[in-house]
Amino acid sequence: MTEKEKAAKGLLYDANYDPDILRERMEAKCLCYEYNQTYPLETDKRSELIRKLFHKTGESFVIEPPFACDYGYNIEVGENFFANHNCIILDGAKVTFGDNVFIAPNCGFYTAGHPLDAEQRNRGLEYAYPITVGSHVWIGAHVVVLPGVTIGDGSVIGAGSVVTKDIPAGVLAVGNPCRVLRPITEADRDRYVK
Repeated sequence: MTEKEKAAKGLLYDANYDPDILRERMEAKCLCYEYNQTYPLETDKRSELIRKLFHKTGESFVIEPPFACDYGYNIEVGENFFANHNCIILDGAKVTFGDNVFIAPNCGFYTAGHPLDAEQRNRGLEYAYPITVGSHVWIGAHVVVLPGVTIGDGSVIGAGSVVTKDIPAGVLAVGNPCRVLRPITEADRDRYVK
């Protein structure tokens, strides 16, 4: 079994010394570098580079540079995806975003984790578990989403949260560790209407 196949099965794999893994990560880093050097008005070039990098995109998406990922081919974004500056996606496993997802600056989505055992870590082993973000989700600034997490449709994750466990649909969740505060209700629809 290749290291990439091990990663896809959620097993420990060699993420630091395997030549195929290193080559794929370097290819993604080169595309990210090129993307991050584009002039702000080069929107077509930006879209082309992201489509080359990601497994799947919607027709309409915006990712503000700088952006970084490990491989790109494990990332899928839906329609009207928006990621603000300094978004990092470590996509050793699949990372899926639904439609109308808004991500504030300085957010990280980390499928990768490392063994607690130092000998395994020192051999370059890690694991990767998928992350899924539903549709109509807003993720506040400086949020960290850890391996294996699912965030349900219509939820809001408050700024500075560390999401360690699944978050259900239609809730406001905040904190470290992130926890559900309350459901999002009809009253929230009228909150900002003057």
